[in-house]
Amino acid sequence: MSTIIDNSVLKDIRLRLESDYPNEGCGFLFGLDNHRVRHITQMIAVENQSTGDQRRQFLIDPHDYLQAERYAEKNGLQLLGIFHSHPDHPAIPSAHDLEFAQPWFSYFIHSIQKGKMAGTRSYRLINDQLLEEKFNIRHSTKAI
Repeated sequence: MSTIIDNSVLKDIRLRLESDYPNEGCGFLFGLDNHRVRHITQMIAVENQSTGDQRRQFLIDPHDYLQAERYAEKNGLQLLGIFHSHPDHPAIPSAHDLEFAQPWFSYFIHSIQKGKMAGTRSYRLINDQLLEEKFNIRHSTKAI
């Protein structure tokens, strides 16, 4: 399976996660998956609801998941994954990330170093491990 994410989605994620720094920011990824290609076309950020150290972990409220599912259904999309940041740490899954991972989602992790986006990687849960998922960025072409 191939995963594609629109450049505009990555830009919106970058802006949100840089503004959430030094805490972890998070949100949902939407688009369509035809079992050959997963194309992420939209994102919605949500508030980190962790009651612990938000610089080291995030938590998404179950009500936000429900709202995301409803948004997808209403807009003819699929909820394809989660994005979140790792402030001043690499974009690799933590034990906390693995604990809450679901098998179908793509997990985009963004390293934010000193308040600026420094790298993005994506992972999928396969056989109880978060394995890196390669992705391509689709750059929009606008007519002049």
